[in-house]
Amino acid sequence: MHRSIFRFALLLSAAIPFSSFAMETKLTVNDPYVSLVPPNSQVSAAFMVIRNAGSTDRKLVKAESPVAKTVELHSHTNENGVMKMREVKSIDIKANGQAELKPGGYHIMLINIRQALKEGEAIPIALSFDDGSKQQIEAPVRKVPTTPSAEKGMDHSGMKH
Repeated sequence: MHRSIFRFALLLSAAIPFSSFAMETKLTVNDPYVSLVPPNSQVSAAFMVIRNAGSTDRKLVKAESPVAKTVELHSHTNENGVMKMREVKSIDIKANGQAELKPGGYHIMLINIRQALKEGEAIPIALSFDDGSKQQIEAPVRKVPTTPSAEKGMDHSGMKH
């Protein structure tokens, strides 16, 4: 009897590293940055590429940062020729694919910024995924070239936050 319990315990302990490995996330974040905005601005956005080297689709479900009172996942959609920004519950990251968070597309909104952002400053952002994994990243603040359409896309004056 004791020998059976010992064998079971041995098998169980050998399986634990494999189950941890199976749950390991295969998500990587590349080229993160936060858009430099005027010192009096209350909003900015974070952009990045999230790669999924795994065989299972994943979702970005939450982002947090101490520099903003509120952090939301957003997308832009074209409705009858007018770009509209909407909060989304999650951002899909396909298996063996990537999600590109970029101006005019998906992005992370930083709302009610607590202090002026400075070019080159590293902004901490915590990303949470649907599998329960989390990643802490540092996104440098950088000047993003503006075009008339990009400026229109970043107009948040009509939003109620």
